[in-house]
Amino acid sequence: MGQTITKTTRWALISAGLLTFLGILNETSMNVAYEIISHQFNISLDLVQWITTGYLLTVTIIMGATAYLLRTFPARWLHLTAGLMFLTGAVLSALAPNFTWLLVGRILQGVSTGLATPIMFHLIFTQVPKQYLGATTGMAGMIISLAPALGPLFGGSISHQLTWRWIFWLIMPLIIVALIGGQLFIRNQLKANVNLYFNFGALIALGGALTSFILSANQLGATKSHYHFYLWGLGGILMLIIFIAINLFSKSPLINFKIFRFPTIRTAAVTYFGLQFMNIGLSVVLPTYAVYVMRTNSFVAGLILLPGSLVGAFTSPFAGILADRYGAKWPVSIGAAIFLIATWAMMAFQRPLLTPWGLALSFACFRFGFNLAFSNTISYAAATADHALTPDVNSCFNMLQQFAGAVSVTLATALISYQQHFAKLGHLPYRTYLGSRHAFIMMFLIAIVVVSMIYLTYHVNRPNKK
Repeated sequence: MGQTITKTTRWALISAGLLTFLGILNETSMNVAYEIISHQFNISLDLVQWITTGYLLTVTIIMGATAYLLRTFPARWLHLTAGLMFLTGAVLSALAPNFTWLLVGRILQGVSTGLATPIMFHLIFTQVPKQYLGATTGMAGMIISLAPALGPLFGGSISHQLTWRWIFWLIMPLIIVALIGGQLFIRNQLKANVNLYFNFGALIALGGALTSFILSANQLGATKSHYHFYLWGLGGILMLIIFIAINLFSKSPLINFKIFRFPTIRTAAVTYFGLQFMNIGLSVVLPTYAVYVMRTNSFVAGLILLPGSLVGAFTSPFAGILADRYGAKWPVSIGAAIFLIATWAMMAFQRPLLTPWGLALSFACFRFGFNLAFSNTISYAAATADHALTPDVNSCFNMLQQFAGAVSVTLATALISYQQHFAKLGHLPYRTYLGSRHAFIMMFLIAIVVVSMIYLTYHVNRPNKK
């Protein structure tokens, strides 16, 4: 590998990054349309949220197979598959006559994003010189963290001016551009043994476990009875045990548990999960809060996240440059202090923040701290692991952050939906206010856990020995 990033590699990264950006943008663009879709298809909030949760869950399951896929097939073929799946899903969603077809289209788009995101990181970790790794992963982190926050603004403006179906029509030309660019410039052909056995049993067990856990969390907002919550939760635990057993004794494990032998990777994984849990969760809670409590339209609800999106866009590359020069410890630690204060402020000053400007400012502070830490977390984990384990770290961490988003959306909407359905006091805006307060408390508690993991990663654990 040379000392500079080649022109072909740059365009390959742009193509992969564009497809990833569109996938993640589309992931949250429907958040501000929940109320519209709920009325149009006559369904409740806890069911509508599946257009986001189902998407994220699909991404998570597909990412569980990407370590195998990236070792077996050329990245260009996988990018082609991702682009075609995204295009098909967008058409189905735009034409959906009912909620079922909309969900099917979203799931196909989830398959695409589940492939596209690891491809982008795989190209970075295998084609970019080490001295540019921090800055490049910073740009990738900007894509992953900026797109979810821009999604509600994009979706809100389109839904307000046209209809939510145009969210899918308008991104189709860019999908085609990303697809063509990938076929022209992605030349990564790194493969292992093409006859490597793929562990379908482990993938099915993992998918069953993750789906059961999401269904269990979803029950919190659907009914007062906790019977189904415990039933699905028990099913998830059993499927997880089966997955671990199959994975440990397989010649071709779906997830290489060897990466978790290193303390820094264990704590970094929890950090990465928690960071995306808060990011995606707040990207859902704040627009929902604006629409139901402050009675804003979908455009204003999405606009609340714009300042944070812009802050994230400038912060993420800067954070990568800081990590290249001074190490990841300082930007991640500073970021931890900032997002901890921001989540505390949302929880403690919720009533004084009942203005769009107040919510926008608090989210912008959160995103500044978040972006200082996010991309540097996976970059640090990948840099401290053995080079042979890099695809496994890439696949596992990307799977974790997508599952974090699915869990966060499900729990946040469940907390809000429960209060909307079963709170005995007040009208719908006030009941939504109560549910949102519980969601803000949850985000602050997650922030405390993440800060603790960051402290362990950089101040207690030793770097992994290669």
